[in-house]
Amino acid sequence: MSRGLDEARILRLLEAAERRLEGEWVLVGGALAAIWFSPSRVTEDVDLVGLQGTNEERLALMQLAQEEGLPVEAVNSAADFFLRKIPGWRDELEVLRRAARLTVYRPSPTLFLLLKLRLGEQDLEDCAELLAFARTHDLEVDRERVVAALDALGPTDDAALAVRRTALRAALTAHRG
Repeated sequence: MSRGLDEARILRLLEAAERRLEGEWVLVGGALAAIWFSPSRVTEDVDLVGLQGTNEERLALMQLAQEEGLPVEAVNSAADFFLRKIPGWRDELEVLRRAARLTVYRPSPTLFLLLKLRLGEQDLEDCAELLAFARTHDLEVDRERVVAALDALGPTDDAALAVRRTALRAALTAHRG
């Protein structure tokens, strides 16, 4: 595997998923950023979550990665932990791809931002790019909800994280739409 997964490789993996997986899944994180609003984005793994949350889904996803010549670590379903902690997350899913036996959803812009609130350096970049994309494509973002979730995180002793939180707050305030 190269240093990361780019838009083309992620799309090939999703095409393989359409042929081999079943059920409902949601794509989040950097892989979604790469195919939705940041085509130059490269990611270490594809965060694809089975909506049933079963071990069978996780194993099927790892098997798919292996069959596609990727290490099993290149696919990640751990994001379901964070996804399921967000109230009303199921109402924030939008169809990304649909095949005969498979539907892959993506989060709404608001849910995407809520999922990124751990705010690593790349997370902040993803949030800024999504807000710019939402502005140019007239996508709704519930800024107040994201700011409230940001406030609910409480203070941090990590100075760099505090700066990233302030930057996200400023970007949310600047975003109009």
